[in-house]
Amino acid sequence: MPPLIQMQNVGKTYQTGEVKVEALAGIDLEIQKNEYVAIMGPSGSGKSTLMNILGCLDMPSTGRYFLGNEDIRDLSDNQLSEIRSRKIGFVFQAFNLLPRVSALQNIALPLLYLGFSPKVREGMAAEALEHVGLGDRKQHKPNELSGGQRQRVAIARALVTRPDLILADEPTGNLDSKTGEEIMALIRDLHTQGNTVIMVTHESYIAAHAARIIRLKDGKIESDLYSNAR
Repeated sequence: MPPLIQMQNVGKTYQTGEVKVEALAGIDLEIQKNEYVAIMGPSGSGKSTLMNILGCLDMPSTGRYFLGNEDIRDLSDNQLSEIRSRKIGFVFQAFNLLPRVSALQNIALPLLYLGFSPKVREGMAAEALEHVGLGDRKQHKPNELSGGQRQRVAIARALVTRPDLILADEPTGNLDSKTGEEIMALIRDLHTQGNTVIMVTHESYIAAHAARIIRLKDGKIESDLYSNAR
């Protein structure tokens, strides 16, 4: 079986006026289905750029990126949007929930873009909300939920399309340590149920939840090690 993710000599350069900034410099990487990977590195190491490319939010300047059997550079904008909608679930530090609609409506939003009927959207969103332990919070708006509950809603939204890959960008960054540990336990459970998880974090104790830790420095992979987490 081919890897879920394969990067071959991926580079990314940004042009700011006359200045070129090399954010990634020759990344070679394979990630198998159902791996749990943490990406670490200091500010400016290329973590966010790598996450954006993995999520098909940005394209490499050089090299090739395969998601499953898809060569990303061969796809149109519409095809990339379809991949983001169907194959990738995003969990952000800032939750990125719509403030004026309910938890259920926030979770159902990706399904609206995919053309599911209202009845199917509601059923799938309710199932995802139950999955993260918030089945009794369907009609609550984000400002009626705690930070940890808002992140659970965001995770349910990432799961609702049953994606191949979950990308979590500093998923505990806006949470206290106790709530953060609860969210990490939920992410661990999602992984044990068969989800592939890639997480960006600057905290070693958060990265320790993953089975594999990749450290970046100056746009390159400095180390790629398997931890004792399972």
